[in-house]
Amino acid sequence: MSKIASEVETTAAPGKIKAPAAQGLAPRERSFAALRRPAFRAYFLTMAVAMMADNIEHVISYWVMYEKFKSPTLAGFAVLSHWLPFLFFSVYVGALADRFDCRRMIQIATLMFMGVSVGWGVLFLTDTIEIWHAAVLLVIHGFAGVLWGPPTQLLIHDLVKEEDLQSAIRLNSTSRSLGVLLGPAIGGGLMLLLGPPLGLLVNALIYLPLLLWMFRAPPRRRDAYVKGRHTGGSFSSAFAALREASANPTIFSMILLAGLSSFFVGNAFQAQMPEYAHDLGTEGAGYRYGMLLGANAAGAFAGGLILESRGLLKASPRTAIIITILWCVSVIAFAASANYALALGLMFVAGFLNLTSGAMSQTLVQMQSPPHLRGRLIGVYHMALSGMRSFSGVTVGMLGGLIGVHWSLALSAIVLMTATSFLLAFTLKTK
Repeated sequence: MSKIASEVETTAAPGKIKAPAAQGLAPRERSFAALRRPAFRAYFLTMAVAMMADNIEHVISYWVMYEKFKSPTLAGFAVLSHWLPFLFFSVYVGALADRFDCRRMIQIATLMFMGVSVGWGVLFLTDTIEIWHAAVLLVIHGFAGVLWGPPTQLLIHDLVKEEDLQSAIRLNSTSRSLGVLLGPAIGGGLMLLLGPPLGLLVNALIYLPLLLWMFRAPPRRRDAYVKGRHTGGSFSSAFAALREASANPTIFSMILLAGLSSFFVGNAFQAQMPEYAHDLGTEGAGYRYGMLLGANAAGAFAGGLILESRGLLKASPRTAIIITILWCVSVIAFAASANYALALGLMFVAGFLNLTSGAMSQTLVQMQSPPHLRGRLIGVYHMALSGMRSFSGVTVGMLGGLIGVHWSLALSAIVLMTATSFLLAFTLKTK
């Protein structure tokens, strides 16, 4: 038996990871319980501001890249470069987060984000941007994202008590959606008021609250650190962790659901949003392009609030899968839409459903992972959720350069809906 397996036997139930009944989600809980913790309130707000800065950068840089190069292939590369680091390094970063200070890892990633924003700003200001410059900045941004991912999830275990973890996990997703919601609006405003170059330079300063608060964030408990050789982050370690997690069908099915959703669709359509906006008759209106992204984020934020409301849409594998199927329907309808107002509404619905399903799956994985495997399983989940999005850059982005982004998005969503329907049938059969 592997070392990981032997540890599961000694720390969980005999030979298995705890089942949902033993380690499951509390049937009764207070609404917005985690926000009653001062440390988590500060984390919620600073994370939302940082995510807003990240999305301001996306809004401005994607728009300028489209205006200057008009290349669906470059937009597809933006997706690949952003998510491939998650595919190859998420498990390793999760293992590092088990062993080292998550606060410092988040600060390093934040400094990388700030540097990329300054880089875009300087290149746009001097009008010296070339495709290879854009490629380098996109790659650095991708590595900052993977270094940021698992530590931001693991840190919340140090900010709230165990009974508030489910609330904290959901609210963490909601804070990201709040940042995504505000980012397009403020990004569009900065483009109009200051222009793209100065807007990006100002944007670098928006990361400062999170960077500075990390010096005041509570330190991790000494007994929370994982020691020893079993913290490796290779693909073999990922498969070993998944092998043990397979004893818990909920964890395994939610990681699979995240991987399928990201592989076929993910959020690749966001990088192509300038072209959708153009086709919907919004050429030259950057704020209307931002509104499409904002509608998607508004739906996601609403989904987070509903999840956190008492007694509504409790997390379960079957519910998460059904909501993913409905998300596919909304994405197909958006791809086929030729009306701007209808497209806005469909983006809202898609954001609502995507956040609801994603927050459910992450809550189930994170709550049911044993402490000594938590960092790596969070890393595996991020590898599936974020890393597999790199392939959606091919299915939606690069394929869009051949058959058009509307067709590529619709076909990708249809394939995902079919695969997810099989997963639902399997889940119902194992009940």
